[in-house]
Amino acid sequence: MKKLLFLVVLLALAAGGYYYYQSLKHGPSGALAQAAAAIETHDMATFEKFVDVNSVTNHLVDDVAGQGSAVTSLLPGGQLAMAGAMRLLKPTLAKAAHKEVQRYVETGSLEAAAAAAPKRLVNISLTGLASKIVSPESTFKGIKYTREEGDNAFVGIEVSQPKYDTTMVIEAKMRRVGDHWQLKQITNTAELLQHVAGLEKRRLLQQD
Repeated sequence: MKKLLFLVVLLALAAGGYYYYQSLKHGPSGALAQAAAAIETHDMATFEKFVDVNSVTNHLVDDVAGQGSAVTSLLPGGQLAMAGAMRLLKPTLAKAAHKEVQRYVETGSLEAAAAAAPKRLVNISLTGLASKIVSPESTFKGIKYTREEGDNAFVGIEVSQPKYDTTMVIEAKMRRVGDHWQLKQITNTAELLQHVAGLEKRRLLQQD
């Protein structure tokens, strides 16, 4: 099942943490919960209030492009990232990711989101990579930490990864925008990709 990394974060919150964060609506964690609620109600306008989709997708493309070896081990066609093709096609990839997210929020269908994505020259699915990090069986475990630094905040979201019998912490960078917080970036994408690539290599070696 294909998911963008930051969309997985919000879905995890929606599945396991939404009610827990009702009392924190005005904080960084509460903003993520409200974005998750917007997915449930197919409200793209509210979703974009709490998630800067362009910022998140642009950072995601940069982070993935810098992890060629990890991408190669996790996805067919990933070797193209090593050649710098992703950076060259960054505007196209970011635009495609934005379209997938919009379609998903509006329909609630991952299949519809994938169908909405335009044909791309680079055979790398950002949504496919996300599903390698946070699988469909993953569950929300809790907020590991919240750290505010002026108008920025960093929220560590812990999710399970049953395939490797472990948990992972996804760090969301939030920024205060007027009277609310907005998701701007997943800051540890590179570390997560490297970690999962290592776990997958170990799993395959144990099967031999």
